[in-house]
Amino acid sequence: MSWRLRVDWRASVGLVGTVIKYLSGTFLIPLAVGFYYGEDVPTFAVSFLFTIVVGVALERIDPDPDLGAREGFLMVGLTWLVVALVGMVPYLIAGVVGTESTLAQPENALFESMSGFTTTGATVMGSISLADHSHAIMLWRQLTQWLGGMGIIVLAVAILPELSVGGAQLMDAEAPGPGIQKLTPRIAETARVLWLAYLGFTVAEMALLYGLHLAGLAPNMGLYNAVAHPLTTMPTGGFSPEARSIEAFSAAVQWAIIPFMVAAGTNFALFWHVFNGEPERLTRDTEFRAYVGVLAALTAVVTGLLFVGTGIETTTTNVPPIVGEIEDSARHATFQIVSIVTTTGYANMDFNTWSDPAKYILLFAMFIGGSAGSTGGAVKIVRWVVIIKSIRRELFTTVHPEAVSPVRLGGRALDERAIRGIYGFTLLYLVFFFVAIIFVIADAWRVGHQVTAFEAMSAVAATLGNVGPGFGEVGPMNSYLPFPATSKLFMVFLMWVGRLEILPVLVLLTPAYWRT
Repeated sequence: MSWRLRVDWRASVGLVGTVIKYLSGTFLIPLAVGFYYGEDVPTFAVSFLFTIVVGVALERIDPDPDLGAREGFLMVGLTWLVVALVGMVPYLIAGVVGTESTLAQPENALFESMSGFTTTGATVMGSISLADHSHAIMLWRQLTQWLGGMGIIVLAVAILPELSVGGAQLMDAEAPGPGIQKLTPRIAETARVLWLAYLGFTVAEMALLYGLHLAGLAPNMGLYNAVAHPLTTMPTGGFSPEARSIEAFSAAVQWAIIPFMVAAGTNFALFWHVFNGEPERLTRDTEFRAYVGVLAALTAVVTGLLFVGTGIETTTTNVPPIVGEIEDSARHATFQIVSIVTTTGYANMDFNTWSDPAKYILLFAMFIGGSAGSTGGAVKIVRWVVIIKSIRRELFTTVHPEAVSPVRLGGRALDERAIRGIYGFTLLYLVFFFVAIIFVIADAWRVGHQVTAFEAMSAVAATLGNVGPGFGEVGPMNSYLPFPATSKLFMVFLMWVGRLEILPVLVLLTPAYWRT
């Protein structure tokens, strides 16, 4: 039986080329940093030229693309793959021509690049140090997360006139969560509003962190670190230029970063309403109240565990004893719960030293995620809210079979199709999770690599949910480097699928999508 393509792949690839062409301009930032420090200038000069050539070449495949619904899905999926591929170029060049680096291996370079753009924050760097890597390379890691946080496509819709038509559909296909809330009549203007809010929080955090340094409250937070960390806080990314992550900084820095992680996990559309004189929209929002409630409840439990000592299994030489110390217990619990629930992935201590009950709470938190319309990953708070409400509805109608009881969110009755969609996504997420665990364990067994089931679970949860660190050998002070190349490439796939929230990828793998 013959069939022909129903997808105009040339239009999709042409628009991907346009995005890549403009993305090449971001290489000029680490290039300028390289000039300043006298490091890796050729690396980023070559990367800039290579990317712009690739972008122009792809763009010429279809200089006047006509984007439909099918082409939109393909364009979004391809864009996230291609940006990860061009993002690995500096790692390869720097690893080959500079000091020996684990990122010189193609699978490692692709892993680091995909982890950056998807804001996962899992790393395969053998060492994370400005002594072993240039300032420019380290800044590129942070910059990839910042670019990926609010979304490559959202940025493209904001600045490229050719995407103004069909932009809403593209943003819905890309954005984490059940959908983008249109804030203004024009979708391009909505995209610019979201990016401006994102930029504003980033600059505010930079000013605060460097201000703490100037005030003598953050000795290690020099100008470079004060710029680098907000670039990975607001996208809930977690790449730090410090091997010990946020543990390397003072208590004042740790407390200062927490509200920015909370903001990053909040629906950015709510901030637009707050800035427009409607602060009550924030506290009236069902999802936001659930989000804050979850953070407060989990933090209270973990604070209690750490304070009485049942949350700690082994002591660490890098952090003073925290048992019986209320400020230390509250700070470490608050920071780690917020970091994991929002999928930021920062660590202010090695939570591998925590007891099993505390670790299982963090593992549970990896599945919660931030709000819809935030930069967070995982399942998302709003989906859990709807699932819990629908379960309550089922219990109620079982007792009162004649009752009509719609599931409401924010006072609005939800469509049954939307509820089924949320159940479908959550089921798919769990299926991916369990199948991926089997793959990772089997692949490790194939090459004789020792990995426990709990470590494999945390590695899969951390990559599929775009969280970053897990437990054991993929803990916050370790890396994914020991895994075999096949597992690392599989985790690249998980990060890509997790960032796009599974369904757009499955649509691309459906034969009916491609043929008549």
